[in-house]
Amino acid sequence: MNLQTVDTTPMHPAVNTSPSENFADIRKKQFRPAEFIIEQGIRFTAFFSLAFILLIFVFVFREASSIFSPEKNVAPLVKEEVQTYTGDNEVQSYGDENITVLSSPDNEAALKPSDTQKLSIRNIFDKVWQPTSVFAKFGIWPLFAGSLKVAFLSLLISAPVAIFAAIYTSSFASKHIKEIVKPVVEILAGFPSVVIGFIALIVFASVLQSIFGLQYRLNAFTGSVAMAIAIIPVIFTLSEDALNSVPRSYIDASLALGSERWETAILVVLPAAVPGIFAAILLGIGRAIGETMIVLMATGNAAFASFNPFEPVRTMSATIGAEMAEVVFGDFHYSVLFFIGIILFAISFLINLTAETVVRNLVMRQFK
Repeated sequence: MNLQTVDTTPMHPAVNTSPSENFADIRKKQFRPAEFIIEQGIRFTAFFSLAFILLIFVFVFREASSIFSPEKNVAPLVKEEVQTYTGDNEVQSYGDENITVLSSPDNEAALKPSDTQKLSIRNIFDKVWQPTSVFAKFGIWPLFAGSLKVAFLSLLISAPVAIFAAIYTSSFASKHIKEIVKPVVEILAGFPSVVIGFIALIVFASVLQSIFGLQYRLNAFTGSVAMAIAIIPVIFTLSEDALNSVPRSYIDASLALGSERWETAILVVLPAAVPGIFAAILLGIGRAIGETMIVLMATGNAAFASFNPFEPVRTMSATIGAEMAEVVFGDFHYSVLFFIGIILFAISFLINLTAETVVRNLVMRQFK
C-alpha cells in the first residue's frame, strides 16, 4: 500500500500574529485625546524653553553690541560734571584722587569728551574699575579675578565638607540619622541667598574679624564662607546620589574580601562615584560664580585684584546687581554691564561643556 505525502505547506508565509504586536497595532489605531494633549504640551514646553533661552541670548548680545561702535564710546560723565561745576576759579576733585579739575572756561574747553577719553573694547580689559570717576575706567579684570577668588575659596571650604558628609550619610549613618540629615540639608538648600548674605554681613564678618584679627571686616574670605554654606547642599545632594548609585555588589565583594567599612567607602565606593561627584563640584562652581546677593553683601565690593583672601573684592555678578539700576540707558557703562553678563554666560557654558565632555566621555568610559 503506497502512502502519498501530502504537502501541507501554505502558499503564503505565515504572518506573525503575536498578542504583543496585535496590542500595539490596536493602540496605534486608537486615538487617545488625553495622551495627545500631554504629548503636545511637552513638545510646546520644550520649544518655548529653547526659544526663551535663545531670546535671552539675543537680548544680552544686542545690548552689549554698542561697545563695538566707536561713535558711542565716549564717556558722558566728563562733559556733565565739568559743565555742572563751572564757577569761579576753585579746585574740584571728582572720584579720582589723582585728577584735579580747575573750574575755569579754559579748563572746560580743554576737557571736552572728544579729546579726553574715547572708550573702546580694549579699555574693558584694563586693571582698574572706576566707572564714576571723571575719567571713567571700565577694566573688568579685577571683577573677573574677584569672581574666581570667591568661587575657588568657597569650593575649598564646601567641597570637602559636602563630600565627606555624603560619604558618612551613604555608608555609615543609620536610617534614623539619614532621616534627620537629609531634610536639614534640603531646608538649607531652600534658604534665600539674601538671608545667608545678611547673616554673613551681621554675624560672620564680626566673628571672623575678631578671631583672625582681619583688617577688613568684609572681605573675600567672609564672602567665601557664606558662599560655601550656599553650595554645600548642592554638592552634598548630588554626591550622595552618586554614592548611593554604586552597585551593591561592589560593596559586598569588598567586605567579603575582609576590608573594613571605611576602606570600602574610601577605596571602592568613592572612586566608583567620581563622575557624579565631579559633576556636583562643577555645579557648585557654577552656583558660586553666578551668585549675586551673598557676594554683594559680604565681600566689601572693592575692585581689588590681588591674591590676598582677606582683602575686599568685587565680583561680576555683584557689579551687575549693584550698578545696573543706576546707569544711563544705552551708555557705554550700560553696555559694559551687559558684556559682563555675556562673560558669565560663557563661563556657564564652559562649565556645562566640561561636565558633558569629561564626565560622560572620559570618566564614564574609564569606569565602564
